[in-house]
Amino acid sequence: MSEPARNDTHTEARFTRRVGVFSIGTLVSRILGVARESVFAYLFGAGFATDAFNVAFRIPNVLRDLFAESALSAAFVPAFVRSLHEDDRRRTWAFASNMLNTIVLVTGTISVLGIIFAPSIVKVIALGFADQPAKLQLTLTLTRIMFPFLLFVAVAAWAMGILNAGGAFFVPAVAPAAFNVFSALVPLAAYGFLKTRGIDPILGMAWGVTIGAVAQYLVQVPSLRRHGFRWTPVIDTRSPELRQVFRRWLPMILGFATWQVNFLVNTFLLTFLPQGSVTWVNYAYRIQHLPAGLFGAAIGSVAIAEFSHQLADTDVSQLKGRFRHSMALVSVLTLPAALLLMALAVPVTRLIYQHGRFTPNDTLLTAQALALYCTGIWAAAATRNTAAGFYSSGDTRTPAFVAIGVVAGNVVINLILMRVIGFRSFPLAASFTQLINFAVLFAILRRRTGGLEGRYLASITIRTLAASLLAGAIALACARGIEQVLPTRRVPHQLLQVFAAGGIGVLSYYGLALLFRITEVRQAVRDVLGPLLHRQA
Repeated sequence: MSEPARNDTHTEARFTRRVGVFSIGTLVSRILGVARESVFAYLFGAGFATDAFNVAFRIPNVLRDLFAESALSAAFVPAFVRSLHEDDRRRTWAFASNMLNTIVLVTGTISVLGIIFAPSIVKVIALGFADQPAKLQLTLTLTRIMFPFLLFVAVAAWAMGILNAGGAFFVPAVAPAAFNVFSALVPLAAYGFLKTRGIDPILGMAWGVTIGAVAQYLVQVPSLRRHGFRWTPVIDTRSPELRQVFRRWLPMILGFATWQVNFLVNTFLLTFLPQGSVTWVNYAYRIQHLPAGLFGAAIGSVAIAEFSHQLADTDVSQLKGRFRHSMALVSVLTLPAALLLMALAVPVTRLIYQHGRFTPNDTLLTAQALALYCTGIWAAAATRNTAAGFYSSGDTRTPAFVAIGVVAGNVVINLILMRVIGFRSFPLAASFTQLINFAVLFAILRRRTGGLEGRYLASITIRTLAASLLAGAIALACARGIEQVLPTRRVPHQLLQVFAAGGIGVLSYYGLALLFRITEVRQAVRDVLGPLLHRQA
């Protein structure tokens, strides 16, 4: 094997290992997130209080996506990586401090303004609650409690960007676990206390969200210090690095604002549908985030860092090999996860949510939304990976402009279909428009790079889809067989049904992948598990 080929193989294996590490950290976080949602459903079911909470949480969540997480990473990580390559460490850490202080100033100001002007914001977002003054007032109170969430989650995203740029992926991926722990423990601890004092216990969920965001940042601080970061009290708006980040951030804000306006419009439209519609869609959206975050977010986050390091030394035409590998991972990881989750939508929803006030009918309707969301998991992951190709090269405008057209189509589809299929139109439209988003971005990136091995990617996607469909059918048959033997009213039986059927589905997929000669599956397993097994030996 030639030296360049060895280097490519080593780099691909490192990429896959980092995706694996990120996925393991995310898995811990997502499992705790599911536990948090289970607590939420147990305590509050689906109705008056949960609709108010979900609408209230959507407001700071919109701003989070604009000023933190993906938007911040896409703008900040490439600039920070370039500083690592070109500057001395003292200048690099000064840039990091400058960025942190600016984030605190901007998001802190927005949080304060959000609390002050919450009545006006809530009246617009929750217009459908206008004829229910008590529900509107509860939404307002919850919104004010959760607005500081924006500040702390933005700082946590900044920390994640630095650690990812330095090659650390586990701690940032597992940090949201702290958020989920506090989001579950606080409402559990406060429920009886609030209820005996005549205060709506749903306020405990809001306090848990804000306290959890603080914890999400704090758990990353030790890793930051180990990487050499030392805070300095500086805000230099003339810094060329800071200006570069903001020049890239503004188009990102436009792009994510477009998607968040879409989410807000969807929330607005859902408030006009029967009670529970907001909650069914939100619960389904959060479940599908398990595979989407486990693999899609992992590949996208690693891709931004890895592509940025590569492009710091070469040009965009050298992106093709890395992109080919990352897109193959998108297919072999997200397609089976999506189709297995679709096949087990009812058992999974029942296991997580059908406790306390959450009824079998709520389970069925949430599972319907979940199955429709699953049809878009691959497209969402592929879109994120393709967008990383633009972000790492400094182009944050193209994805933003594409998003505007896609979101407009999403709104139109919902306005048409919600009259026919109700809340089901929202996950269906989201999945379809994500596919369009990917197709457009892929076509543009392909033209810029002179080709992205489309035939290879189409081949592996089709073969993986076939294996995943068969594995999903096997898992569904297994789940139904278990249901015929054991009653699913008890949690141990629900656990057995989900994990037995899911495990058989995963093993079936692996066997079918070998049969269909999808070598990337075996290679991914080897790259992720090989180092762990070697260390144990």
